[in-house]
Amino acid sequence: MSKILVIEDNNEIRENIIEILELAAYEVTVAKNGKQGVELAILNLPDIILCDIMMPELDGYGVLYLLNKNPETTNIPFIFITSKSERLDLRKGMEMGADDYLTKPFGRLELLNAIEIRLKKKDLQHHFYSSSLEKLNNLISKNNGLTELKNIIAERKSRMFKKNQVVHYEGDNATGIYLVVTGKIKTIKMAEDGRELMTGIYQTEDFVGTNTILSNKPHDDTATALEDSNLCFFPRAQFDELLKLYPDIAGKFLKILSNEIRNKDAYLLQLAYQSVRKRIAQAILRLFRAHNIETDSISISRDDLAALSGTASETVSRTLTEFKNEGLIEKKGSFLKILSHDKITKMRN
Repeated sequence: MSKILVIEDNNEIRENIIEILELAAYEVTVAKNGKQGVELAILNLPDIILCDIMMPELDGYGVLYLLNKNPETTNIPFIFITSKSERLDLRKGMEMGADDYLTKPFGRLELLNAIEIRLKKKDLQHHFYSSSLEKLNNLISKNNGLTELKNIIAERKSRMFKKNQVVHYEGDNATGIYLVVTGKIKTIKMAEDGRELMTGIYQTEDFVGTNTILSNKPHDDTATALEDSNLCFFPRAQFDELLKLYPDIAGKFLKILSNEIRNKDAYLLQLAYQSVRKRIAQAILRLFRAHNIETDSISISRDDLAALSGTASETVSRTLTEFKNEGLIEKKGSFLKILSHDKITKMRN
C-alpha cells in the first residue's frame, strides 16, 4: 500500500482529499500546516507528497526547499495543490524541483491520475537505477571495489533534476561527483562576450565532475540537465576513501579523466580550425552519439546547439536551413533528424 502525505490547511479540501485517497486504498497521513508536514515527511518517508502552496507557519515553497535539503526526502515525488490565482507562481515551484501540480477545484480522477502517474514514474526510475548498477561492470572489474561502490550508491539517495535545472554552478566548491543514472547533463562555460560554450555532454553511467574533484578545485563550469535526469551523488570523503582503498577503481577514474582531456583537446582544435559548417555538423553528430540513435529525431534548442558548436545562435539557424535545403537533415521546430549520415560525417572531416 502506497503512503501519501497530504499537507493542506483548508479543512474541507483536506477532508475531501483524504476520503478520495482512502477509498482508493492509499495509506494517508495528514498535516495541517507546512511545518508539521516537513516533520511528518521526515518521520514517515511517504511515497508521494501533496502540498498546498499558501499555508501558515511555512508555505509550500518552504516545505519543498527543506525536503530537498534532506537526503532522505529529496527524491520523494512532490505535487503542489494550488488555486487558479497562484498558477503564475508555479514556475518557481517547478524550478525548485516539484514534479506536478493540481489546480483547485480538481476532480477525483484528476487527483488519482496525477498520483498514479508519479508513482509509476518513481517505479520506472528505480528500475533504471537498479539496471545502471549492473551496467557498472563495464566500468569496474568484478572485485571488492565494485562491491564497495555499489554499497556507497545504495547508501546515497538518487535525486531527480528537471530539464534545465542546475546541478552545480561555475565557481561552486566541489563537494563530490555525480553518477548519471538516467538522462543527460550538459556543462557550459561563459565566454567573455557573454556567449555560452558547451564543454561536455554526460549520459547514463557517466560521472560528472571527475576532473574537478581530482584536481581539488572549484567547478570551472556550470552543469545543467538537458532533460529530466536522475543523479546519484558521491560525497568527496567517500570518493577519496574509495580511490585510496581500491587501486583498480582509481585506475579506471584516471582513464575517465584522460579521455575527458583528450576529447576536450580535440574539441578545442575543432573550434579553432574548422569552418562553421563543419563545427555544426560535428555538433549534430555528437548529439546523436550521445543519444545512441541512428535515425530517430533528437530535440535540441538553437542556443544549446550554438553553445556546443561555439558559434552564434543566428549562425546556427542559417546553417541548419542550408543543411535542410541540401537534404542533409530534416528539421521540425526543435527536432532534428539526419537524412544522410555519410554526407554529414564527410563534412566534419
